[in-house]
Amino acid sequence: MLRAEQLLRVLPGEVPVTLVDGVSLDIQRGEFVCIMGPSGSGKSSLLYLLGLLDTPTSGRVWLDGEDTSVYGENELANRRLEKLGFVFQFHFLLAEFSVLDNVTLPMLRLGRMDETAARRRGIELLERLGVAEHHPKFPHQLSGGQRQRVAIARALANDPLVVLADEPTGNLDSASGATVRGILQDLTHQMGKTVVAVTHDPAFAAAADRRIGIVDGKIDVGWRPGAM
Repeated sequence: MLRAEQLLRVLPGEVPVTLVDGVSLDIQRGEFVCIMGPSGSGKSSLLYLLGLLDTPTSGRVWLDGEDTSVYGENELANRRLEKLGFVFQFHFLLAEFSVLDNVTLPMLRLGRMDETAARRRGIELLERLGVAEHHPKFPHQLSGGQRQRVAIARALANDPLVVLADEPTGNLDSASGATVRGILQDLTHQMGKTVVAVTHDPAFAAAADRRIGIVDGKIDVGWRPGAM
């Protein structure tokens, strides 16, 4: 589903900084993968490259069999909207929109359904995630765990092939974090989605099908959570 070939990401400057250093990996359809490593190791930078949110200095990312290096900005934006869903540590819900509107906006932007159909699908997603009764509320009226469930519903709005999550439980209490972890597991085991998550949480990582260690921007096959 996702393939990285010799990804390099260097921040230019008087002293260039290498964020990702020659990473190659394959992530299969329906796999739940966690990327782990010490702070500043390049985990999030790698996730943003895989999610087409950042452009590598060199190397290529393949998504669903397509070499994304040949795409321009508009094509990349379309692929993100069609095939990828994103969940972040800070939910980034739009404060001025209701819960339901936050979930329906990606659908309306993609333009494959009208507003009535988008709202119907939005309610279905919120029901699946146990927060449908909050659909008229605004993000500030929800708990942290509820906001993250809404963020996951938004990530699923356009039925993406891959969900990418950056520290999705990092801002939650243990109970809410366990709930979000279970939801992401269900996305792979029940819905067949591919999930790639960055985490510092060993309990979260233990739920994954596979763990990838990153140290100094490189894959470290010997890295273990205790090394953080």
